[in-house]
Amino acid sequence: MKQVAAAVMEKDGKVLIARRKPGDALAGKWEFPGGKLEPGETPEVCLRRELMEEFGVDTKIGDFVCSSRFEYKHLQIELLAYRVAHISGEFKLNDHDRIAWVAAAELLKYDFCSADIPVVNKILELKS
Repeated sequence: MKQVAAAVMEKDGKVLIARRKPGDALAGKWEFPGGKLEPGETPEVCLRRELMEEFGVDTKIGDFVCSSRFEYKHLQIELLAYRVAHISGEFKLNDHDRIAWVAAAELLKYDFCSADIPVVNKILELKS
């Protein structure tokens, strides 16, 4: 099972989500951005590295939000979601074709990757 760290980044009451670009195994699906942990890496270190690689932004990793497990056809993952604060840098799209800042109540309108759905539910639970 591969561990994957994911960012729950909030700004002005909205949450950052990103759509996987064409050619990706889950192309067109929305997710909380992040990536796979490298050997010996903590989820926090991984998340900060991945957000710099994917978007060119520096971040501060905060509290653990929740985890979920899902078995895709190509990969079994444990998703570890953390609160993240954007520190600096303009968002550039390297691994995604779109990003959106979305109010929690709007999250259900997006077609998320299966492993990310429990994170959506947790955010909605925390906002209610």
